[in-house]
Amino acid sequence: MVQDENNFATQRENFADENVRVELQDGIAWVYFNRPSKKNAMSPNLNRDMLAVLEALEADDRCKVLVLTGEGDAFSAGMDLKEYFRDIDENRYDEVMRIRRQATYWQWRKLMYYPKPTIAMVNGWCFGGGLTPMIACDLAIAADEAVFGLSEINWGIIPAGNVTKAVEALVGQRNALYYIMTGETFNGQRAAEIGLVNESVPLAQLAARTTELAKLLLGKNLHIVNAAKMAYKYSREMSWDTAEEYLFAKQQQAITTDPERGRSRGLTQFLDEKSYRPGLGSYRPGLGSYSRE
Repeated sequence: MVQDENNFATQRENFADENVRVELQDGIAWVYFNRPSKKNAMSPNLNRDMLAVLEALEADDRCKVLVLTGEGDAFSAGMDLKEYFRDIDENRYDEVMRIRRQATYWQWRKLMYYPKPTIAMVNGWCFGGGLTPMIACDLAIAADEAVFGLSEINWGIIPAGNVTKAVEALVGQRNALYYIMTGETFNGQRAAEIGLVNESVPLAQLAARTTELAKLLLGKNLHIVNAAKMAYKYSREMSWDTAEEYLFAKQQQAITTDPERGRSRGLTQFLDEKSYRPGLGSYRPGLGSYSRE
């Protein structure tokens, strides 16, 4: 159901853009960490607001692709050392765990299985806990000038809160241990080389390249795009036999629930109308006839 145009704005009034800023344009929701004076370090309040924003955008039909980035010259410097660590050290254990669960939930579980395509646009500093939501996004584009690092070793802790797990999932043991154990920084080009991001471009081209990628996704059948990404993410932890059964069932579910009836349209346009070739582009959603199955 399409929401009232003022609905999202009404929900955002509670946060006054203090920690998170959102721009909605042409099907793309640009979501900004909005603490530039703190290099967009994530505080308990930012984590609370980000979860609310993600839940609001999930139900907002104006958001078809979500881009996560940072205001100013940083993506995120990680967790706010004062507000997230020192200020809550004396809290009761259950309160500390509530604050930490709120952070890890949106940074990992919520983004990892978000029901819309997500792109991380890494515009600058990306340290420690900032890597977790970046990795949880489906795709990631970095500026060549971006600076990455796992600096926890430099102040006496390990990269916890799923940071270590997230990094290992993408870059492998040698690269993960090197940066975890040394705390050395690396740029966007190195991040692309080790598979931490999809690609790296000059900062001046970053927004344009991210927009180009978002529009490429917008041209697809987004119902099937989401089914495909979920199928990948769940099946990678299954055995081969279990994955085969799951993926067959997921395929049938996607076809049955697709409001576009993309499979029928695609087959008709390729086999009958000869109007496109699947290996060279997408069928035309909403155009042409389709056969009944």
